Amino acid sequence: MPQLDPAGFAPQLIWLAITFVALYLVMAYAGLPRLGGIIEKRRARIAADLDKAQRMKAEAEAVIAAYEKALAEARSQAQTVLRETADRLSAEAAAQQKKLAEQLKIESDAAEQRIHAAKTKALAGLRDLAMEVARAASAKLAGSEAGASHVAAAVDEALKERA
Repeated sequence: MPQLDPAGFAPQLIWLAITFVALYLVMAYAGLPRLGGIIEKRRARIAADLDKAQRMKAEAEAVIAAYEKALAEARSQAQTVLRETADRLSAEAAAQQKKLAEQLKIESDAAEQRIHAAKTKALAGLRDLAMEVARAASAKLAGSEAGASHVAAAVDEALKERA
């Protein structure tokens, strides 16, 4: 193999050095600046994307905060409406209950008056009945009827003792 011949090492080394320097110069002036530009563009794009992501995150947090605030206000407003409705319904129920109590009192008073009238009528009828029974009993027991004034006095006295 000719490349392994020690007599041809010097020209090979010279050509190696010339090729290395040529490739180095081509890479240093043509390839590396392009590659550096591409890297800088990528770095700038990544930084811009990160900035945009930070802005979007801040906007999202602001939207979430506004949403939570609106939700809290809506809950508060709903509680207020619920409380007002409950108070109004409670007041209406109290008014209806008061009205019903008044109506029941009127009906109760009327019933008491009817009961009192019936009691008075029954007691008046009871006095007359007691007088007739006393006359009949005295007639059967004594054989003669007692006087109306004596029977009336005895019945009145007995009714007073009961009352």
